[in-house]
Amino acid sequence: MSTHLTRAGQTEMGFVPIVTSLLGTDLYKFTMLQPMLHSMPANQAEYRFVCRNEPGYPLSEIRTEVERQIEYLCTLRFSEDELQYLGGLRYMKSDFIDFLRIFQLQSRYITVGTDGNRLSIVAKGPQIHVMLFEIFALAIVNESYFRRMATPDVLAEGRRRLQEKIALLRDFGKQGTKRKHPLEFFDFGVRRRFSAAWQEEVVATFAQAVPEFFKGTSNVYLAKKYGLVPIGTMAHEYLQTFQATGVQLKGFQKAALENWVQEYRGDLGVALTDVVGMDAFLADFDLYFAKLFDGLRHDSGDPVAWGEKALAHYARLKVNAHSKRLVFSDGLDLPAALDLYEHFADRIQTGFGIGTNLTNDVGLNPLNIVMKLVSCNGQPVAKLSDSPGKTICDDETFLAYLRQVFRISS
Repeated sequence: MSTHLTRAGQTEMGFVPIVTSLLGTDLYKFTMLQPMLHSMPANQAEYRFVCRNEPGYPLSEIRTEVERQIEYLCTLRFSEDELQYLGGLRYMKSDFIDFLRIFQLQSRYITVGTDGNRLSIVAKGPQIHVMLFEIFALAIVNESYFRRMATPDVLAEGRRRLQEKIALLRDFGKQGTKRKHPLEFFDFGVRRRFSAAWQEEVVATFAQAVPEFFKGTSNVYLAKKYGLVPIGTMAHEYLQTFQATGVQLKGFQKAALENWVQEYRGDLGVALTDVVGMDAFLADFDLYFAKLFDGLRHDSGDPVAWGEKALAHYARLKVNAHSKRLVFSDGLDLPAALDLYEHFADRIQTGFGIGTNLTNDVGLNPLNIVMKLVSCNGQPVAKLSDSPGKTICDDETFLAYLRQVFRISS
């Protein structure tokens, strides 16, 4: 990687870092890292970058900038002020904060390259180390890609669209329609944002303009800065990891959920449902887990059908749905969130995590990029999504076996 730090540790003239704080990532990277540190610290894992759509220009053109940004990322450490903030979250344990105090990302575990016009990023090594690269790498790719497009006209269009969203929410509030549960939405836009500065402007604007509806952000740095609630529990990688940790494959979801319960003992109680599809998840989500978890998060498939399945499941178990929450987070925009709210808000609590359509809605085509766990401890892992195109796995043999175990057609 090219050097861009002076001997005094200052950035070169012309270099503008994209990530300036290790706190500037999704909360769930920390909430997943803590139980992994406690129960599986020896895991070895591999994460790979994928762009699912066609970019406006080849991502190979930003390789050098991505390398420079990752090199700078690997110089960062948590400050004592940041650690004090994290330690103030009641579910964060003191030994985990001590681990973060000595933590520093290392470039030896991440490789940036090109494959023709494509950008290649692979993070491989101890899972409790390399898992933190994911969100930072995605934010770096996005901002490196969009920097050459960040004209005053683009930002003006972004601000116009932001004011339209605020007007929509204010009109909704003026309607005076009373539902049993309130409308709450959150910013989930770190990984696909137009830029760090734009995400901050969006979050600050929503927090000031519509605090009755805007209830938090997944970006821990911004949550700290603006006094917002940091939002997040678990992602696919957490459950997928249990496909390669010695439990029977058919029991990996129960093992992951039980590990979470033992770690957090009532906190952070929203479970992700679509690692092998909603039907297979509900087969494992028995009365024990239904009572212990506060709710479920949707991330693929038809959201209305998913929500109805969740409500029917709670009804079968004789669990009061009004004490639970459904969090929707799959490619949402505000109109879709409002439609889902109207459909479910009299029957169960809801929440809406909106990403790209909050932090990269500036009139340009966003990148559809991910950096996913592909193997753990030398074994493949997979996600069998409820949405076509979101299945992640290069090993067709393992995919076939996973489908067979959970009786899922290809």
